[in-house]
Amino acid sequence: MTDSKTLAYINMYAVLGTLENLCELDDKAREIISGLKKPVSLAFEVKDGPAATITFSSKGCRMEDGANACDIKIPVSSCEKFNKIIDGEVTPVPSKGFSKIGFLLKTFTALTDRLTELMRPDEEALKDPDFFELSTVLTFYTISVALSQIGNKDAIGQASASYMVDGDIAFSIKNGPAATVRVKDHHLVTIKKAPENPRAIMQFDSIQLANDLFNGKINSLECVGRGTVEIRGMLSMADNMNRILDRVALYLA
Repeated sequence: MTDSKTLAYINMYAVLGTLENLCELDDKAREIISGLKKPVSLAFEVKDGPAATITFSSKGCRMEDGANACDIKIPVSSCEKFNKIIDGEVTPVPSKGFSKIGFLLKTFTALTDRLTELMRPDEEALKDPDFFELSTVLTFYTISVALSQIGNKDAIGQASASYMVDGDIAFSIKNGPAATVRVKDHHLVTIKKAPENPRAIMQFDSIQLANDLFNGKINSLECVGRGTVEIRGMLSMADNMNRILDRVALYLA
């Protein structure tokens, strides 16, 4: 079972939030934003749900919480409707920024289409090792943020978070991307860089292994047993995060 409000928070902060990493890591995304003469900020404000602003410039993009100062604002009447916007089933209608509608229809749409291409790739595209690695890295960042959203909003995820003590969990792929899942009073926050002093560590042995895990081709418990998923430190923290990780697949399927 999943719920639409948790999914809305995942879609906002984990999925759209990955545009930050896309613009940093992908040549095609950098080409798309290279023509921007000045920054453009786009805000989504979901009733009884998340609100965030993404600011795009020729150098990249950055997401911030809230929807107060923006060039384009898209109010959304419910979490269910926002999820349909992300799935491409509903067309977003801005309440502010009609003069910049070209950015929404061209630049933003091109970026989200590129993100979808990488996050939901076909098997043929994955034969390219560079595409495979980029797809896996972007999926890693999406999952790392989704972990916190599920721990904070999903009822089953909250139960796991309630057993987690304060501190940082290092979540990473060996010789690859790293993130911090910070726990404070059973509330989780993801920071897209490695922690300095983690209380627990969960590390995947390789990009290939991470991709297989993310796509459900192998079992995480078996990997822990074989040592290809390394868990160290405060084992109760890593164990409960692993329980939340099992929920991620349900929401991102």
